[in-house]
Amino acid sequence: MSERPLLQPVAAPFFEKNTLELARTLLGCLLVKETEEGVAAGFIVETEAYMGAWDRAAHSYGNRRTKRTEVMFQSPGYVYTYQMHTHCLVNVVSGREDIPEAILIRAIEPYIGTGLMFARRKVKEVKQLTNGPGKLTKALGITMKDYGRVFYERPLFIAEGFKPEQIMTGPRIGIDNTGEAKHYPYRFWVKDNPFVSRR
Repeated sequence: MSERPLLQPVAAPFFEKNTLELARTLLGCLLVKETEEGVAAGFIVETEAYMGAWDRAAHSYGNRRTKRTEVMFQSPGYVYTYQMHTHCLVNVVSGREDIPEAILIRAIEPYIGTGLMFARRKVKEVKQLTNGPGKLTKALGITMKDYGRVFYERPLFIAEGFKPEQIMTGPRIGIDNTGEAKHYPYRFWVKDNPFVSRR
């Protein structure tokens, strides 16, 4: 069995882009989580940008600063996890310090540790492992304990991957009660990738 190269986190300056640009740049990158059970990683194939104070769909709309959103006010590259029903969702903090913007990672394509992902997710089809924001966190072993880490250091990090040939853009999903914000084209995905949550 051939060994895959040791994955290295990107450097902190990687995250110093405007939020919409970073949401696109993350596509094709690897999301990696190292745990005692092993390493699991996948290529990011779908993201959603949340633009902070003026975006009614963002948790930080109106500069809302709470225990949950506090990390959104940190510098870019921080990990923002939050609980949605029974699922943990993971976001990349993307705005400059005190500019509370973030990018939700909505789907990944499994790359390393698929067996571990199946053990965690208890599904039969590989497509079902990581084709949604709550599915991918469970598959990778991302939890609320990862809140406040940074994506440029182990054990939860972004690494270099591939450059998508074509990126699609459309409205975000599941934010119906946010007025005009539900129409903003801030969702990005790799065209024709089977692991995208919705097409």
